[in-house]
Amino acid sequence: MNRRALAILVVLSSLACNFLTGMLEGSTPTPPPPTPIPATATPAIPTPAYIPAACQNQPLATVPAATALAEPTPFLLDNPDVPPELQLQVFDDVVSVIEDVYVYPDFNGVDWEGLKKTHREKIEAGVDTKTFYETVQALVAELNDDHSYLESPVEVAVSEAQLAGTDEFVGIGAFILPFEEKGHVTLIFAYPNSPAEHAGLKAHDSILAADGLPIIQDGEARIELVRGPECSAVVLTVQSPGEAPRQVMVVRERIQSPMVIQASLLPTSDGSRVGYIFLPTFFDQTIPDQVRNALENFGPLDGLILDNRLNGGGSSSVVEPLLSFFASGRLGSFTSRRESNPLTIEADPIHNSQTVPLVILVSEDTVSFGEIFSGVLRDAGRAKIVGEPTLGNVEILHGYEFDDGSILWIAEETFVPANSSENWEETGIVPDVIAHADWDTFTFENDPSIQAAVRLLGH
Repeated sequence: MNRRALAILVVLSSLACNFLTGMLEGSTPTPPPPTPIPATATPAIPTPAYIPAACQNQPLATVPAATALAEPTPFLLDNPDVPPELQLQVFDDVVSVIEDVYVYPDFNGVDWEGLKKTHREKIEAGVDTKTFYETVQALVAELNDDHSYLESPVEVAVSEAQLAGTDEFVGIGAFILPFEEKGHVTLIFAYPNSPAEHAGLKAHDSILAADGLPIIQDGEARIELVRGPECSAVVLTVQSPGEAPRQVMVVRERIQSPMVIQASLLPTSDGSRVGYIFLPTFFDQTIPDQVRNALENFGPLDGLILDNRLNGGGSSSVVEPLLSFFASGRLGSFTSRRESNPLTIEADPIHNSQTVPLVILVSEDTVSFGEIFSGVLRDAGRAKIVGEPTLGNVEILHGYEFDDGSILWIAEETFVPANSSENWEETGIVPDVIAHADWDTFTFENDPSIQAAVRLLGH
């Protein structure tokens, strides 16, 4: 059993959205949310706006959506078989780690002995490899801290590719946010030069259907309807906020790209230079360099907005370099059952990034290091917060690798800010200004949170 030295916070892979709307009084009203309609309402089948280079001179085969199955990465295969004796060894190792380092000595109030006995007896009775991992994952999940989890070996490979910025898939090239209750998924962004971008899809556009099949079925997002074989075509029913649904044909291609930030200068009535950077995750080690490049290209600023609204957390190796652009010194501490380790940052200024007025946008989907990053910059006197209160999930996970190649990510520490006496695990990050609307109800141009942030900056 090996311990991973890197402390990583869990990414919320589902990015499940909450539908509370806290609009700033007097802010610009947003259009009504999209209303799904049957895909057959627009019968004309469009032609694709873009043919990927790898698909030139090939027939644009359409694939029945129900069979267009593709995994997020090409190497997502079955886990190697785990024999019974190794299953019990790994189970006992997982239990030992939890009992030794779990941040809550009372096991978060659950009947730990009972859970341990029940799950071990199931494995002792004989289970296949798939059921074994499901059983151990269920044990960890029943700690109910909304953070700790076990990755099987194939899941470890996927996570390592994501962190390295080398994740690969075949599809339209869009990062999406499911709105199960509304019956659609909404684009967070389209990857640069992707089929989705060439088809005119933008952040806040919603996908209602793929090849005539609803993208939400039985309360779950059917992302496999959008993914599929390379060079196959899919007809999407798409709706932009405030507009009628339309159909677009998109040709799938292989996408290998890191997560991308969105950076731009905002128009202001007084001519001030206010920058905006959307941070989709801290689980990609290319993010700090992307932010560095954006700040260098901006030049000196009169204000900067950092958008953490959909940031589900990530790695300290990503967060600490980002913090160094904006603050320095002791910003808090990571506290375990045995010790407390300070978070100390050395300044790495880019133009006036250490002094520029900051506003950070948060929401209920801001989690883990997304919350810590936002909270410590306000606690250090460097930022104001706009949005809606976060849910308070700031435990720090440490990784422990076992002989089968699986990794247990266990909540081993909590975070304590340097100046405030607040317990962020209980309160979350409470904004200075409430301004929020669902991601599918506005465009970048009439985003109520950005508008509130610009006003808070005095522009």
